[in-house]
Amino acid sequence: MSVKTIENMIDWVETNLKDDPTLERMSEYVGYSSFYCSAKFHEVVGVSFQEYVIRRKLTLAALELRETNHKIIEIAVKYGFSSNEAFSRAFHKKHGYSPSQFRKVLPQLRLYDKSVILPTTP
Repeated sequence: MSVKTIENMIDWVETNLKDDPTLERMSEYVGYSSFYCSAKFHEVVGVSFQEYVIRRKLTLAALELRETNHKIIEIAVKYGFSSNEAFSRAFHKKHGYSPSQFRKVLPQLRLYDKSVILPTTP
């Protein structure tokens, strides 16, 4: 699998973060099996496809909590969480604060940015 294909996979995930991206849909998009895409994604990006998706969603949600006054449930739904409780559990696990605590305290946030594949030297 080429570096360009991995970059296409990452770009596809980023474009589809609010539409609940799945490994199956991404693998269809790039034309490889789910198993192969999963293995290569993990090898190159350093985390599993699912972990990458959740980290990115929770990072974007945290930025939105910090920068807007949108309701927490609206942010939860926007990033594909089925309920406020599911969002709060995932958010607390990743950031150490509930979404409402985070909004009050506004702690330093460890962002999980979009992965960038660096070219290798021949």
